Amino acid sequence: MTSPLQQKIKITGPVVVTANRLADGVVVWRTAREDWSTQLADAAVVTTAPEALALLEGAQKRDTDAVGAYIAPVERGDDGSVLPGNLRERIRVAGPTFELPA
Repeated sequence: MTSPLQQKIKITGPVVVTANRLADGVVVWRTAREDWSTQLADAAVVTTAPEALALLEGAQKRDTDAVGAYIAPVERGDDGSVLPGNLRERIRVAGPTFELPA
């Protein structure tokens, strides 16, 4: 399998880098401060392939805090907020799309 850093990345809109925190599996997003946040609103949003690859590379340098980092699409709300850009990311932010049994 080819590493994401060796693949050609096509960016067609705003993206973020996301992963899971190693300690407990919680979804996290890479920030502009080069750390991780549990809040999507804190994520560094980029719009070009070189920026996305740099963000991803920085996230993968140290796999001791978060694992499985990848580039994920996002959308901008009318108020400038950052929103998940596809179903997978909506589920990772908000949980299952159906009510779980009690």
